[in-house]
Amino acid sequence: MAAKAAELKAAGENVLSMSLGEPDFPTPAFVKQAVKDAVDADLSHYGPVPGMPALRAAAAKYMSSFVADKGGEDVFSADDIIVSVGAKQAICNAIETLVGKGDEVILPTPCWVSYTEMVKLAEGVPVMVRTTYDNDFILTPEALEAAITPRTRLLILCTPNNPTGAVYSAEEIDALARVLLRHPNIAVIADEIYNKICYAGACASWVDQKQLLDRMVVVNGVSKAFAMTGYRIGWLACKNRDFIKACTRLQGQQITCATMVAQYAACKALDGDLTCLDEMVQAFERRRDLIVSLAKDIPGWKVRSPKGAFYLFPDVTGLFGKHAPADSRYAHRTAANPQTPATLIRNADDLCEYLLTDGLVACVSGSAFGEPTCLRISYACSEQQITEAMRRIRAAIERLK
Repeated sequence: MAAKAAELKAAGENVLSMSLGEPDFPTPAFVKQAVKDAVDADLSHYGPVPGMPALRAAAAKYMSSFVADKGGEDVFSADDIIVSVGAKQAICNAIETLVGKGDEVILPTPCWVSYTEMVKLAEGVPVMVRTTYDNDFILTPEALEAAITPRTRLLILCTPNNPTGAVYSAEEIDALARVLLRHPNIAVIADEIYNKICYAGACASWVDQKQLLDRMVVVNGVSKAFAMTGYRIGWLACKNRDFIKACTRLQGQQITCATMVAQYAACKALDGDLTCLDEMVQAFERRRDLIVSLAKDIPGWKVRSPKGAFYLFPDVTGLFGKHAPADSRYAHRTAANPQTPATLIRNADDLCEYLLTDGLVACVSGSAFGEPTCLRISYACSEQQITEAMRRIRAAIERLK
């Protein structure tokens, strides 16, 4: 889809991209100043493999703040943190450290596209456990228990979720944790990179599960909340010293360390004035409300209002089996299957292609995330772009027959 969108743009078409999981806000000014200060201070050499001490301490304090009842002391210390090149590498390193050949990894779907491939790289076996639209795409304890076998080594869970925008409540996390307590050989990777982008107050965090801290890895970073995607700074937090040592050895062979200038900037972001985060979340909430209101008027869509992150994930099965007009661009594409009528919308992949060719809006098919009944639409863009994109989408869909 990205390649096709690029082709249309190269041909002079005004394609609107609603596919990027990237805030459109500028990085806060005080963070940009920190970059300049770091360059002037000659932070241009190797640093410690697990990250600069000041950043590890700041990340530990930041992660400890997610606990609902801290009991007067921080959960994590600097020694529990490994700084990586983005949260993506932190997750990959954790999987490589925990998973061996043939180990099973439970992935509630829809899930972020890279989890599956990372598990395969570690020679593990992805076990896809499908959640449902009707249950707000939340993994139930019953479904988790049913998926566990003697080969299960790991559960990976993202909240707030990419791509659905679902947010696990404290009660829902507690219920899953009770299952895991009955299975002491299973570790957890909690991907909480979006946890500052919540629309109903603070998000519940897996950090509250004190009984699981010795086999739990919590991942976060500055990319989403601080609009610092290109800085590539993320980290993992874990209380298990054996895991931290092994993961540090792995990272030392891969990258040596994350870029020191970017680490310094991330440290200043965590230690700085965080009111800018509130302003971004308020803007995302306005965008969320706008896109949901517009999406509810689109024929054939079922829409839930996301509770976090910045993605809309409508069920579009109401459009399967419909046909594009014979004069549409979609009808004149080269059909993958010559036996299939060129105008037919069979699935979310087809609908995404139709919306791109005829609506000039780039979305992502839910099949990429393990849910072929839905589309992912990012609203990490301006209200003007959201309004125009949804107008185009509605106009294109109203032409289906």
